[in-house]
Amino acid sequence: MIFIDGSNVYHSLRAEFHRTDLDYSKLATCLTDGRDCQRTYFYGALVDQFRDPNGFKDQQRFLTYLKNLDYFEVRMGSLVYRGHPVPVPIEKGVDVRLAVDMLTRAYREQYDVAVLVSGDNDFTDLVQAVKDHGKHVEVALFGPPTSSRQLRDAADRVIVLDAAFLGKCWK
Repeated sequence: MIFIDGSNVYHSLRAEFHRTDLDYSKLATCLTDGRDCQRTYFYGALVDQFRDPNGFKDQQRFLTYLKNLDYFEVRMGSLVYRGHPVPVPIEKGVDVRLAVDMLTRAYREQYDVAVLVSGDNDFTDLVQAVKDHGKHVEVALFGPPTSSRQLRDAADRVIVLDAAFLGKCWK
């Protein structure tokens, strides 16, 4: 099973490649590398349609695209707007939802290998807990070898999402 931290992927794509037009079906195929993939889960936070109507419309088109992919499920948290005078949205419930799903499915014996697509060090304990249950965990992330050192060290296998790897994954 593949677990994608959507915000982490989006911001990493923008920062490193200056584009976000990833074909998530192709990404899943490249990540599984010929192995059977039970399901891919995508996690994100819903844009507030009243605070950002254009962003909301764009996100809805993107989520519809994901929902129409075979064996994909979309799991959404929410954005909380804090700050004055310019509110900065903060994701709520996204990382916890991903962690609960990854752990629950491990304990239900629904997969042998989890592929976590994120460079967020907050997932280090999750990776270790899933490994402690006897599952293999691969982490796919962006950045130089020094990025997310704890997460890389916890993983059984690291997949670097660089230009060479993503070459076949763009729309």
